[in-house]
Amino acid sequence: MGRVLSIQSHVVFGYVGGKAAVFPLQCLGYDVDVVNTVNFSNHSGYGRLGGTRSTAAELGQIFESLEQNLLLLPDRLLTGYIPGAEGLTAVADLVEKLKSKRPDIIYLLDPVLGDSGRLYVAPDVIPIYRRLLPLSTIISPNWFEVETLTDIVLKDLPSLRRALTILHQDYHVPNVVISSIPLSPWLKDALPASISSNLDPDANHLLCIASSATTDTSTVHAQTVQQLPGYFSGVGDLFSALLLAHYDPQSPSAVSRAASQALTKTHAMLRLTHEYAETLPEEDRQGTDDEKDAADPLRKVRRMRGRELRLIQGQDILRGIGLQDTRELQPWADFWAS
Repeated sequence: MGRVLSIQSHVVFGYVGGKAAVFPLQCLGYDVDVVNTVNFSNHSGYGRLGGTRSTAAELGQIFESLEQNLLLLPDRLLTGYIPGAEGLTAVADLVEKLKSKRPDIIYLLDPVLGDSGRLYVAPDVIPIYRRLLPLSTIISPNWFEVETLTDIVLKDLPSLRRALTILHQDYHVPNVVISSIPLSPWLKDALPASISSNLDPDANHLLCIASSATTDTSTVHAQTVQQLPGYFSGVGDLFSALLLAHYDPQSPSAVSRAASQALTKTHAMLRLTHEYAETLPEEDRQGTDDEKDAADPLRKVRRMRGRELRLIQGQDILRGIGLQDTRELQPWADFWAS
């Protein structure tokens, strides 16, 4: 299948960052070269963590040694969580070098900035991510990251159109995939009947949108999944890895096909994880309560530990064995209609 260079975070325990991306890529036949931007004990959702961040000098040293030994050989490139501007600049320099030598390299940029209105990184990384946008083949931002990169508040269909136009035309991004968008009423009302007619009125839903640039605007596909209760970590990292793995530039509707596979497998993995969590003792299934979590930090640890992605147990899902309910993205033909 080829070789992937993965540049993102690493945790000892659990499945976020590279731990959520590398194994799925390997299951699908890719050799994966791994550069860790942080080395932490666990993800920050546990409330306490230990470890170090890789400095720009350390990253540069790794990249330089790989190049000197003729070991920079990726067909595909995946970048995720990079916490600081200096480290991200070192990565951006590498991406520019790889693109200049191999213009056909497939680069999936996951611009990990934050979520739910809150930045996870220093604000000075934002202009560097904007520098990286034109180098990408696909970007996989969440809702908040689209708003941050475009300075557009997504509140209705015209604002969503404007944000995609900025990404495609101003930043020259060929393909944009936004996953896990809460299906607010205005978005639900705008969906074509081929998607909205299948919604369960008693459930909450998330929307995935894939937009591929054309001469004038873009071709848009979309699909929904039911939202599962509780909090999961590493979902975006898994989705981006599967999106990159399934992207075939020679295939018609390449990005929507890849997004369909990524959405189907990610949601199936979440169902597997949720079903496992429901079997745990009650003390490991306590809901979020900031006051109780502060009084007993292990309360939060038990909850998070029980909801780590079941990647090893779900490796048949990653390989596409026995999958049910494939979530094929559907054309949104009138997306650009005024």
